[in-house]
Amino acid sequence: MSEETSDQPTAQELNTGDTIEVSPEERIRQLEELLSAKEQEAKDNWDKLLRERADLENYRKRASREKEELLNYGIKSLVEEVLPVVDNLERALEHATEEGFPALIEGVKMTHSLLVSALKKFGVCAVEGSCGTLFDPAFHQAMSQVETADQPSNTIVQEFQRGYLLKERLIRPSMVSVAKNP
Repeated sequence: MSEETSDQPTAQELNTGDTIEVSPEERIRQLEELLSAKEQEAKDNWDKLLRERADLENYRKRASREKEELLNYGIKSLVEEVLPVVDNLERALEHATEEGFPALIEGVKMTHSLLVSALKKFGVCAVEGSCGTLFDPAFHQAMSQVETADQPSNTIVQEFQRGYLLKERLIRPSMVSVAKNP
């Protein structure tokens, strides 16, 4: 057999600079160990790549959800500021009399309806269910209990302030009085 010349050394360098001859079997074993180490490194790098891809995909989904939340509910603070105006217009209409200022009352009614329709365009709507419906703590806030035999227990007797939803998310609960059997 002829000895092949290659770029790979056939001897192992020691710290002292001396060289030791390595048998072909030992060299094959060393190369197999090196190959095994490189295979493990490649496997670890593949796992890292897969994890990074998953993290990136999760980040994209989370960013998309947050963007959608912002678009859908970004006007929440504005709506919360406008709702007291709607409440005051409704109170003014409840206490107004037609005798004194019919034009003023008509103007307040028109302003109220314009404001309510503008809020509806942005997904704001009143909480359904007032007097006579069952109390739902997810949509109502009980301000008082009234003992009465006329209504079943846990039925709304009076609504003090209307509640509102923004695209099916509660912005403000309805403030109500609830019936209690004596």
